[in-house]
Amino acid sequence: MSDKSYLVAGLGNIGVEYAATRHNIGFMVLDAWAQASNITFSAGRYGDMAVDSVKGRKFYLLKPSTYMNLSGNAVRYWLQELEIPLENLIVICDDINLPFGTVRMRLAGSNGGHNGLGNIEELLETRQYARIRVGVGHDFTLGGQIDFVLGHFSPYELPALPEITKKVSDGVRTWALAGAQKAMTELNTTPKSPENAQNQ
Repeated sequence: MSDKSYLVAGLGNIGVEYAATRHNIGFMVLDAWAQASNITFSAGRYGDMAVDSVKGRKFYLLKPSTYMNLSGNAVRYWLQELEIPLENLIVICDDINLPFGTVRMRLAGSNGGHNGLGNIEELLETRQYARIRVGVGHDFTLGGQIDFVLGHFSPYELPALPEITKKVSDGVRTWALAGAQKAMTELNTTPKSPENAQNQ
């Protein structure tokens, strides 16, 4: 496989009960990308895949069907199957430690307690892969984390989602076409909170 091929793994949970929940922001980014590019997902081993070609680069968009905690099975399989180098992997996931709408791209690092990233790290036996964390906020009481991430976005947050998902997918393409530093400059900014925007 050419080094101009990239695996873009958007994390989430399969099933209608999980659709459009905070934990599924990775799926939502890839769904928006596919819709904008007029491409479709096909079921494959360990997940659904869509393929997009942009300026000589090929992007394999992967939505694992393994559930969040076993995301590493899908990522490892498709890296090997497509013969894509580790440096051409990028993972998109939610982050409760970031305010809603904040995006952070890193080229390596800890899993930060995220079960999907933790499983990928375990199965790939490395932390040296790119990831984009999308802030979903942390408006929950002690012990309410699971219900929060498996809950739906608020009415204030919903209108901002198209802009957020587009920003992330644009950032992935910039990463592949122009390099990681330019992508991080574009992505690593903090937006206005939806409540503040609503009051302006």
